[in-house]
Amino acid sequence: MKSKFYISISVFIILLFCRIESQQLASIKVRLNSQQYDQYVPVSINLDKITFLSEDSLQLNQIIGDKRIPLPFQLKTEENRKLCWLLYPTGEDNYQFELIRSKKAINKPNIKLEKNNGLLTIRSDQRNLLGYQYGIKYPPAGVDSVYKRSAFIHPVWSPHGQILTRIQPPDHYHHYGIWNPWTKVLFEGDTLDFWNLHARQGTVRFDKFVSLITGPVFGEIQAIHEHVAFKKNGTKQIAMNELQTIRVYYPQNNYYIIDLIINLNCTNDQPVKFLKHRYGGFGWRATEQWNPQNSELLSSEHKSLAEVDNTTGNWFYLQGEVDNEYAGILMMSYPTNIHHPQPMRMWGDPNEKRGLFASFSPTRYKDWLLEPAKSYTLKYRFVVYNGKINLKIAENFWNNYANPPEIEISNIK
Repeated sequence: MKSKFYISISVFIILLFCRIESQQLASIKVRLNSQQYDQYVPVSINLDKITFLSEDSLQLNQIIGDKRIPLPFQLKTEENRKLCWLLYPTGEDNYQFELIRSKKAINKPNIKLEKNNGLLTIRSDQRNLLGYQYGIKYPPAGVDSVYKRSAFIHPVWSPHGQILTRIQPPDHYHHYGIWNPWTKVLFEGDTLDFWNLHARQGTVRFDKFVSLITGPVFGEIQAIHEHVAFKKNGTKQIAMNELQTIRVYYPQNNYYIIDLIINLNCTNDQPVKFLKHRYGGFGWRATEQWNPQNSELLSSEHKSLAEVDNTTGNWFYLQGEVDNEYAGILMMSYPTNIHHPQPMRMWGDPNEKRGLFASFSPTRYKDWLLEPAKSYTLKYRFVVYNGKINLKIAENFWNNYANPPEIEISNIK
């Protein structure tokens, strides 16, 4: 009898322990604003409103019928902890998830960062996705060293490995992949050019990394860029600091998503004004393999490459043949950006061999004043893909970006 009693108590304790270990902390319902079934959607919630347990004590399940499927998730600490995961639509109106207390480890890093000779590469499952140049990149031998630069994105690889960006083309040695200088800037009484390096009026340079993050959902780089003014008296002065965040999500189905966030602020008590100019800000110099004959551009306003320059839009994509395949990038500007929908600057002359350039140019029509002690934010999302997309696919990506999923959290324990 005594033996049976102890066995019963032991079983009870084990069952109680298991129940505690798998205790449900919250139910989560997600409703999408787009029903494009083959496009994954980044989702996040404020974890601190649910629990203060550590990441190692949590498990996220998707509930499908009577099945509970464990999902990879990742924490991102900002003002609070955000629990991030990727939702794969299947055509339902709502998607059900639960967060439970569990010791089961299912998260394995899939996105990695590798440093090599001034280049930080974001990789996934042995594939290169994006390179960030933090070391100084000098121009080719024999070219004026004034064209040297750091703090830009290159290469951007398609999921199949084709390079879709270009740096230092002979017609524009100051073009650097995907980069963010400003062209006509009023600072302390001088009008400066941080874009055209040969003007010797300014540049943008890498200062330091703020954070480097790897994980099963995304890899992220946060870096400080200094916008350096070359003063008429021969001195150099930092006019602006830029915190740039580059987040690359785990690739699926021949595409992956990059979120780019740019935070700008003045470095002293003097304002900085971006003056109206036809180009300046965020730009992309495309692969030299593209030209107007073997590629195509379309904007959200249904404008082609020949029509799009000096128009506005929510998004544009540029795609074409590269290394005997088709690939492209869809670029989207978030609705809270200054002067939204932002003007665009595009060119690609079929009679010249200078390739293609595409950009959002926020100050094409209006000035933009940055005041001291304030922070200014620009947000962009890229979809990098192999194959071809069309207007409908691009619009669905845009809807998922501009109209984030509706999330309802209940049964919080």
